[in-house]
Amino acid sequence: MKNIGLRCAMVMATVVIFVLMLVLNEWIFGSLSFVHGVNWIYLPAGVRLLCTLLFAGAGAVGLLIASWLVCFFYFFPDDIVRALYGSIVATLAPYLVYLAARRWMGLEKSLNNLTTSRLLVLSLLYAAGNALLHQAVSLLLRRGLYLDRVFVLMVGDVLGTLIVLYAAKLVLKLLPTRRSTYELKS
Repeated sequence: MKNIGLRCAMVMATVVIFVLMLVLNEWIFGSLSFVHGVNWIYLPAGVRLLCTLLFAGAGAVGLLIASWLVCFFYFFPDDIVRALYGSIVATLAPYLVYLAARRWMGLEKSLNNLTTSRLLVLSLLYAAGNALLHQAVSLLLRRGLYLDRVFVLMVGDVLGTLIVLYAAKLVLKLLPTRRSTYELKS
């Protein structure tokens, strides 16, 4: 129960940032939608990885809440199964990449050793993992094989993730000399 207020703030920040980024994505890149829920550029994918890297488990909880909200009320209001598994997969993919990076890449909780090359690797792993997990669950539920959607989902997640993460990195570099412990290394 230690730092419960801070963890709740991280969860709420993740929910708010994710929903705002989805609105921004729909406004800027809405015309680049391949099918409803699959975009050629998907900025919320970057929020998924960023909040998971910054907030760990609290970020994952916030992503699950945000994903439930947008999947049940926006993307798939008439398909409860798709909304449920889509939300869970969208939350699991970045969190599993985060856990793998901590274990096999030695990623520190402070992110002090997160270099730009590691950030690129994590972005690619996340995008591939997210697309493949969505497809795997779709196959398990006998909803079909959608290789074209897998490809577009992967591309959209990579592009959205890179845009968000490198924009966050730029913002951190522009901050005054007192640096955040979450600053991404060059």
